[in-house]
Amino acid sequence: MTDSGDQQSGIAALAVEQAGSGGWKPFLLRHRKCIIMLTHAVVFVVALAMAFLFAFNMQLQRRWAIYPFPILLAAALPIKLLIFGRFNQYRGWWRYVGMSDLLQIAKASLISTFLLIFLWFAYGWYGTAVIPETVLDSVDQKMKSLQEQVSSSLTETESISLLRRYHNLQGLYNILSITRIPVLKKQINELPYNSLDRIRLQAVVDSYLDHQKTIESVLMLDLFTTIMLLAGLRMVVRLYHEEFFAESKGAARRFLIVGAGNAGEALLREMMRRRDIQYQAVGFIDDDPAKDRMRIHGIPVLGPVEQLPQICQRNNVDEIAIAMPSATRKQLRRVVQICQGTKLRFTTVPSITDIASGKLKVSQVREVDINDLLGREVVTLDLEEIERFLKDKTILVTGAGGSIGSEMCRQVCGFGPRRLVLLEQAENPLFFIERELKQSHPGVPMEAVICDIADQYRVDQVFDAYRPEVVIHAAAHKHVPLMETNPGEAIKNNIQGTMNAANAADRSGAGNFVMISTDKAVNPTSIMGSSKRIAEMYIQDLNSTSRTHFVTVRFGNVLGSNGSVVPIFRKQIADGGPVTVTHPEMRRYFMTIPEASQLVLQAASIGQGGEIFVLDMGEPVKIVDLARELITLSGFRPGEDIEIGFSGLRPGEKLFEELSIEGEDMSPTKHPKIAVWKNIPKDRDFLRSHIQHLLEIACTQDYDQIVGEIKVLIPEYIGNNQ
Repeated sequence: MTDSGDQQSGIAALAVEQAGSGGWKPFLLRHRKCIIMLTHAVVFVVALAMAFLFAFNMQLQRRWAIYPFPILLAAALPIKLLIFGRFNQYRGWWRYVGMSDLLQIAKASLISTFLLIFLWFAYGWYGTAVIPETVLDSVDQKMKSLQEQVSSSLTETESISLLRRYHNLQGLYNILSITRIPVLKKQINELPYNSLDRIRLQAVVDSYLDHQKTIESVLMLDLFTTIMLLAGLRMVVRLYHEEFFAESKGAARRFLIVGAGNAGEALLREMMRRRDIQYQAVGFIDDDPAKDRMRIHGIPVLGPVEQLPQICQRNNVDEIAIAMPSATRKQLRRVVQICQGTKLRFTTVPSITDIASGKLKVSQVREVDINDLLGREVVTLDLEEIERFLKDKTILVTGAGGSIGSEMCRQVCGFGPRRLVLLEQAENPLFFIERELKQSHPGVPMEAVICDIADQYRVDQVFDAYRPEVVIHAAAHKHVPLMETNPGEAIKNNIQGTMNAANAADRSGAGNFVMISTDKAVNPTSIMGSSKRIAEMYIQDLNSTSRTHFVTVRFGNVLGSNGSVVPIFRKQIADGGPVTVTHPEMRRYFMTIPEASQLVLQAASIGQGGEIFVLDMGEPVKIVDLARELITLSGFRPGEDIEIGFSGLRPGEKLFEELSIEGEDMSPTKHPKIAVWKNIPKDRDFLRSHIQHLLEIACTQDYDQIVGEIKVLIPEYIGNNQ
């Protein structure tokens, strides 16, 4: 569809394209509006002529062609030109005509017809004030005279000539006689009911009424012929461009549309119109048996989703367009999994939310991303509660340049903080996130601070300078195998760094401190997981004596984070494989970065202090399945074009991560995707003395000593690098 108010005219565009670069082009561009108005005027003439033909059984007769037609045309033409101009019908780009344009044509035609009918009735009521009765009598006398001459004519040629003049005047008389109907009706009412004069006069009035009804029927027929001709003309221009004038740009890609609903039909219509991008629709796929073998714009529904591989092979399909804007991730994943083993490209239409809001159109397809398959449904948030938590406050985010930290900054900016402090050790990520946020949220004051959270003096300096009211602690070493070979660094950054930030928040009087933790802290088998668990224990203990509300939020892997499996797999696929998976049975929980960040803010806003919140991560995903789906989405065949290899578990890894919001050790919250882990805090003296000892031996990087001290604090810890 098109906005007909701001575009060039389709007729002018068509003429310009055909005129080329010669002398006609500037002339047509300069006078395009006049050309369009002239085109409409011609259509209005033809439409009225067709209306008369339909009213007189497709017979071209003098009694309507000589006088009634030009008289009605003289009234209709200016009215129609004016009304259609008010509806911006002289500016539309006809090659993109759609339903909105056709509706505008119908509206303009309807209003024009109403005005003409009103004028016709007004003429019948008050015509005598404009046309004297003597005019009608004069025409009547001429017609009688012609009748007498016809009866006394001596030759056939003379008789035919006189009859033509008679029929010409008959058409004029029929138009003029309408004005006498009101007067004659009054005269009839004054005559006796059964008198001969009344009967003769009533017969005359009836004949005049027949003429009146004929013109009324012509006006109604003109409504439909106008709509038909104008809509048809626009469609001819559009079909011309779509069928005969599209530029060829290489071989057409054969594509199959999954979903034979409204979105699928709209996508097909757009692809058929845009022949310049060279798409050839092969057919539709839909699970609705009622649609099987049906045709949409001439394109058949070939079968259900289960038959996708066979249909694609049989029809040499190059691309699958998933036209199901309201489809769940599970439905999208099913389509991709069924197509494993085929070399296809996958695209999808925008979400139903984006389409409804007008942000995106159905035709703006994009490639299917792994986030579409593994992300979950849209998270429902209590935005008012989060806004109360963040608005007009100074927010400090540690690790602001990382995947989670940067997304936390983006989310926070949307709630109107008084100031955002971005704290990061690495200068390049900090530079880029500050630059991005200043462009996207210019109204949010922010400070970029280089700081190593393991440096207590520098951390205290920053907190004293900015006095944050809310601290979101996202800084951490997260890479499990690297932390196994550098155990002291995990202790210093994840434990010492957390303690420094928490102590500074406590001392500076921050209102809330949110630590972002991990599912690897549950029954940890790695140095990284155990370091996060000990950090959880410390801030939970600190909460018991602090005015600051300390809470922890745990969740699993996030899709696309730095160093995570998805970017690694993509790089391996781009290099031609193989894609390496540690173990065939390894499973992980996945969540999109925006979803994780939103739930962190939600959990923090409802926390009272001391809680360890656990986010609902949904169902765990087998990593080998994830690898296959990424290979399939990249247009390759798993195991054929791209091999999948198994490297074995790395130090600190386990097959299954343990993270659930259900069970005896879990308490629900008012948000369905957030629960609180119930645990028994350790004795403060015992906890702090052993943490201090762990920090002292961290600098030695002695794995065995560090593990030994971890086991004292976390008896359930089982290191597998022994």
